[in-house]
This record gives sequence, C-alpha cells and structure tokens, in this order.
Amino acid sequence: MALLKLRDGTELYYKDWGSGKPVLLSHGWPLSADMWDAQMLFLAERGYRTVAFDRRGFGRSGQPWTGYDYDTFADDIAELIKHLELKEVTLVGFSMGGGDITRYVARHGSARVSKFVLLSCVTPLFVKTADHDGVDKSVFDGIKAGLIKDRPQFLDDFNPLFYGTNHGMKVSQGVFKQTLQIALQASIKATLDCVTAFSETDFRPDMAKIDVPTLVVHGEDDQVVPLAYTGKLAAEMIKGAKLKTYPGAPHATTTTHADQVNADLLAFLKS
Repeated sequence: MALLKLRDGTELYYKDWGSGKPVLLSHGWPLSADMWDAQMLFLAERGYRTVAFDRRGFGRSGQPWTGYDYDTFADDIAELIKHLELKEVTLVGFSMGGGDITRYVARHGSARVSKFVLLSCVTPLFVKTADHDGVDKSVFDGIKAGLIKDRPQFLDDFNPLFYGTNHGMKVSQGVFKQTLQIALQASIKATLDCVTAFSETDFRPDMAKIDVPTLVVHGEDDQVVPLAYTGKLAAEMIKGAKLKTYPGAPHATTTTHADQVNADLLAFLKS
C-alpha cells in the first residue's frame, strides 16, 4: 500500500494511477478514495495522473484521536502534494472534500494548482446561522446521536438519501453494500468529529482566495447538501466560477451520474 507518514506520525493512504497532468481527488464523508473509482479509471485511461487519498481517520489511513478539522486536513493535502511533487494540479472535492481543497488554497495558496472543482460540496457554509440560511444544527446533532446509538444501521439508512433512491434513482444493492463497508472502515471518532467539521466550518472567507478556473457541479435534488445553501452560493462567491446543475440528481452524482460527471470533468480539464 502507498502510505505517507504525516508530520504527526499519522499514515495517509493514497492511490496514484496513470501519468500526465495531475488530478487530486478528496472524498466525501464517511467514505474513502474508493468512491472515486469511476472517475480515476476514466481519467487515468485518458492520459491524466489521478491521485486520491483516504482522509485521516477514514479508509486505510491511520486513526488518530484528534486532528479532525479543516486546517489539519488542508495541511495533510499540502504534504501529499509536496511528497508526490504535483504541479499544475486540478483539485476535485466531493461533499466534505470540497472543504479540504478550499482550505488548502486558503492556507497554502494556488501556486501548484491549475483548476478547481467542487462536486456536491458543503462550501461555503452548511449549517444555519444568523447570517446564513443553511441546515438547522439540530439535524447534525441528530446525525451524531444516531451514529453513537447504532452506527451501522444509521449509515445503512442514510444510503437512500445519499443516492436518491427514495426519489426514484436506481442504484444496485452492491453499491449500497460497498458504501456501508467503506463507511464502517472509518474511526467512529473521526466519523463523529467530521460531522461537526463539515457542518460548522465557515469557508466564506476562503472563497475569495480561490483564484484559478473553477467548476461547481451540484445535483438539483440533493437531499443531503441542498444546492441553494451551498453550490449556488459557492459559484457566486468564487470569481469567474461556472455552475453546472444536474436536474433531478441526488447528492452522490459521482455514482448515479458517473458518465456525466466524467464527461464534465474531462471537458473542464481540457478547457
């Protein structure tokens, strides 16, 4: 396995497929690099170097007790980019992974970055606050309570919302089983702490620091991360960003709309 020992001793697992201009993909909660298989295979076969990692606490990476905040995640990405000597990299984030790459640019700049993609992301702010119409904090408190009570069942019950099968999307039972298996690889501490991180971190100050061509993709029927509170606002706040929405699409567009996501990523990489 490809493992990078980070500054605090935590081991970060990553995949590095293909050759060519690099694309770095940051996964969603509570998954791992495996959620990107369709995109990694597609892009690597078309002449791109595709890199995806398991966030600390998830997948095959180490499971420290602390460090589940976006400054730490961004610094982990910085170490990986430096270790792999990536230059002119396109950063792609899905869901909570959009926060990782956004904070990376805010903390480390865009000298090594050529393009930026937010897919179904929690940025710029997920939770409802006095000056932002987001999702009520009680929803996230309920998620954490459900995880503590019965994590396997809670995550299994989350799948229909994630993939939109409760709204008519078609996904195989194999995908559901794989998603649960990946999710249960994660540390329960990381799984809980990241609910706080992805719901409460305010990325609005970071938006102005994204100074490379940006594509924002979001499903119009995203029941997990509603478009109006996140993707739409992110595209408005990032200078020159292009917003592309998928009618009727759920949160997990990398699976349910894999062909469309792949085509849009390839077109953006070539633009």
